[in-house]
Amino acid sequence: MTDGAASSSPANPYLVLGAAIVLPASGHVMLGVPVRGLQFLFFMVILGWVTTKLAPADAGFIGRHAGGFLIYALSILDAYRIARIRHAVWVHKARPDGDSAKGNAPSKI
Repeated sequence: MTDGAASSSPANPYLVLGAAIVLPASGHVMLGVPVRGLQFLFFMVILGWVTTKLAPADAGFIGRHAGGFLIYALSILDAYRIARIRHAVWVHKARPDGDSAKGNAPSKI
């Protein structure tokens, strides 16, 4: 990562959360990890198909596709978690004292 990319602000975590809710994998694309989003999409489809085959005939739509909805929910949480961590690290590095280990403890000198 270059210095210019490190100093630019990361994506707003709430914007990433909204995008991930509206369109699966879009939150991961916004974060710059599209392969991770595609992996979640792949497993959404696979587990949705598996639970369709295993669910009883009288199950509703959500019950028949429960595996896909589970992975969908996990992908939303994952995208939001990544965005929050990146934002927290950026805020921490942007502080005037930076990464100093001084803290507020009095010196013993």
